[in-house]
Amino acid sequence: MNIGFIGVGIMGRPMAKNIIKGGYSLTVYDKFASCDEFAALGAKVVSSSKAVASVSDVVITMLPNSSHVREVILGPDGVLEGARAGTIIVDMSSLAPRVSQEICALVKEKGMQMLDAPVSGGEPKAIDGTLAIMVGGDADAFAKVKPILEKMGSSVVRIGDIGAGNVTKLVNQIIVALNIAAVSEAFVLAAKAGVNPEAVFQAIRGGLAASTVMDAKVPMILDRNFKPGGRLELHTKDLQNVLDTSHQLHVGLPLTAAVMEIFQSLIGDGMIEEDHCSVVRYYEKIANVEVKRTS
Repeated sequence: MNIGFIGVGIMGRPMAKNIIKGGYSLTVYDKFASCDEFAALGAKVVSSSKAVASVSDVVITMLPNSSHVREVILGPDGVLEGARAGTIIVDMSSLAPRVSQEICALVKEKGMQMLDAPVSGGEPKAIDGTLAIMVGGDADAFAKVKPILEKMGSSVVRIGDIGAGNVTKLVNQIIVALNIAAVSEAFVLAAKAGVNPEAVFQAIRGGLAASTVMDAKVPMILDRNFKPGGRLELHTKDLQNVLDTSHQLHVGLPLTAAVMEIFQSLIGDGMIEEDHCSVVRYYEKIANVEVKRTS
């Protein structure tokens, strides 16, 4: 089976590498990022999305937002221009569910299938191939591509029809955002009270407050490491999709809305490209304290 991969940024690059490691033939393209290293790994590098699709049974896209996905799949020199009937398109970007459904309808008109399969886990899990992958779409198409997805993720679950993957990702992003905010509030309180935040972390991580988010982000905060694994810009985009979807469904999400305002404040302070654990800096600014290692 020939696999195409479009979008080799922070997340897509290691994901594509894991497909190659899994023994698949891969063709890659990215409009902005260099693909040179993939040629050295044995992949074919081409110059358009259309060219990727023309030689691929499965086309995977991993792109920043809805406009990029629309352009790559539906636009000039896009996937639909190069793909043949029976091709399966797997969009692993994080989109509003309605956008996935709209694109899928056009894909089906061409005799192709589409899955939405957003991921969670950030760059570290993309690198080691242990992402959580949430899939929406046709069950038969999912069965065909699941072995490929398992090269990139340790949890690959079909949730339901097209759009269900992105609904699940929105749920995930709410929980992650609120968890980061809670961790930030808590550790700023500890630091302001003069208690060693690293000792607090060790004391509570085995109890009910423990979480994957705390284990991943508190060490980064303590080290003052805000290099993006989960970029604030992209999480903000996801929360906008959350709020747009909630408004369409008339579901109030007051905590998510509050965290979105924190995100906007941080972006206003020039932190758009930092990791989302920069939320702690919002609280540090208010409390005039810094959460960091004391030894």
